[in-house]
Amino acid sequence: MAVLNRLLRSTTSAANLTSYLRRGFATTVATDSPQTGSFTPSLTFKKDPQDRNVQWIFLGCPGVGKGTYASRLSKLLGVPHIATGDLVREELSSSGPLASTLAEIVNQGKLVSDELIIKLLSKRLEMGEAAGESGFILDGFPRTINQAEILDEVTDIDLVVNLKLREDVIVAKCLGRRICSECGKNFNVAHIDVKEENGSPGMYMAPLLPPDHCATKMVTRADDTEEVVKKRLQIYNEMSQPVEEFYRNRGKLMDFDLPGGIPESWPKLLHVLNLEQPESRRSAAA
Repeated sequence: MAVLNRLLRSTTSAANLTSYLRRGFATTVATDSPQTGSFTPSLTFKKDPQDRNVQWIFLGCPGVGKGTYASRLSKLLGVPHIATGDLVREELSSSGPLASTLAEIVNQGKLVSDELIIKLLSKRLEMGEAAGESGFILDGFPRTINQAEILDEVTDIDLVVNLKLREDVIVAKCLGRRICSECGKNFNVAHIDVKEENGSPGMYMAPLLPPDHCATKMVTRADDTEEVVKKRLQIYNEMSQPVEEFYRNRGKLMDFDLPGGIPESWPKLLHVLNLEQPESRRSAAA
């Protein structure tokens, strides 16, 4: 609580986040005491996907594929996928007051500050509350120990999935990322074929090529240069260890080493999560 109080005193955005989190997650993780009206978190781990209100976090360095797998699980479980990276990109593409500040930070490969992330997440949670959302999969938050401690004060996280992938593959993936400037869909032109060597397993990832109508409209993210990608990875590795330990000490962290691309990794991820994709959705998700 001391950390939360300190952050609340230092920024009104943190206060807004706490307020939105408490209201937005109240239907699934909290009850109000009739005697005091105080907020009392209660653990509600949902192992059955039919319950459809899991409260999960996806961790992993930039480019590892958090958004891909969190989005698939979001559709499978029927809960919102809230990605702070998407929130940042949406703000960058707008004429909002934070756009210019964020552009400078992102183009330099730096991590967005707690205060800015909290402002964006607060706005997103308020919208979700109005839409009656229940449960969530957070992607890219928390990224710092301060963010993790704030979140821990206001809700119970059921599971933290920590995606891991060798660094040379991540760099290649990031440099191969492309976005269709017309429809906004993501593709990847990298063809990754790492051979087994000195006991290290090989890895194959086929490119995710665009359809013909998108092929001539491909653009590269401004921050997807080798220098910026490696700097992002360095910063992330330095800051992620405390967050991983925070959840590991609470028995909620699950490390998952990606064995390859989506065809290899997706079924294995479902298996370790004790989930089974409905037959009717397998072809659509492949």
